[in-house]
Amino acid sequence: MTIETLSETGCFGGRIGFYRHASISNSCDMQFSVFVPPQAADGKVPVLTFLSGLTCTEENFMVKSGAQRIAAELGLMLVSPDTSPRGKGVPDDPDDDYDFGLAAGFYLNATQEPWSQHYRMYDYITKELPDIVFSNFPGDADRQGLTGHSMGGHGALTIGLRNAHRYRSLSAFAPICTTLGSPWGRKALGYYLGSDTTAWHDYDACEVARNAGDVSAFDKILVDQGADDPFLAEQLKPELLQAACAESGLPLELRIHDGYDHGYYFISTFIEEHLKHHAERLGR
Repeated sequence: MTIETLSETGCFGGRIGFYRHASISNSCDMQFSVFVPPQAADGKVPVLTFLSGLTCTEENFMVKSGAQRIAAELGLMLVSPDTSPRGKGVPDDPDDDYDFGLAAGFYLNATQEPWSQHYRMYDYITKELPDIVFSNFPGDADRQGLTGHSMGGHGALTIGLRNAHRYRSLSAFAPICTTLGSPWGRKALGYYLGSDTTAWHDYDACEVARNAGDVSAFDKILVDQGADDPFLAEQLKPELLQAACAESGLPLELRIHDGYDHGYYFISTFIEEHLKHHAERLGR
């Protein structure tokens, strides 16, 4: 599987790179970033994929989180994909808003035209991107973890819980916990999936958690949330995720932090704890 190298450079004894490839899932070129830790010189290493939020690209996490130093110590490969398809012919928000279309793929497979031609991020994250990564980088396919922020936290939770056979560790930062109950989510899923909300349940973290089949797949799901997040009450609603996990028996640890908002200062503060959470479960 051919990829184009856009840039590579040394980073904490390992290497960070940015890449492009022709995506079958999304029918356009897609970009992603990979940090390979120094331990990969001796063999395959566990892989943690970070799904970013609204308005982001493959660069935000790698540039802003400060994750590489800790990942290098722990021997974790980091993968950061773009948040949506892009390019000529890829439809965007009809009103040019930030919360739908480009940079707002919501990690789902759209069924409605014109979105269904390109917006197939669920297939991209669960099938195509792993094939690309494990064909070109020294990652261990049997040791995969998943995390994300905001829209990407929603993606991490829904994808991780629906594919517990593939992911051995799971966490999220300030996730959209209910697309059914979030203005962001209702807008996006209405366009992507249509007006029948029963089709939305596979892409609502609370519904997926409430109906989780194997609650023993994860010994702990770590979620951090800032108490001063301006989107907390209207868009994120972690209390609903907590109730859904309690109902199904999923082992959620929800931590609310005073003084923190929705941005990358919050993520960079707690990224070390999340990386250690994943490293403990994926093995070093």
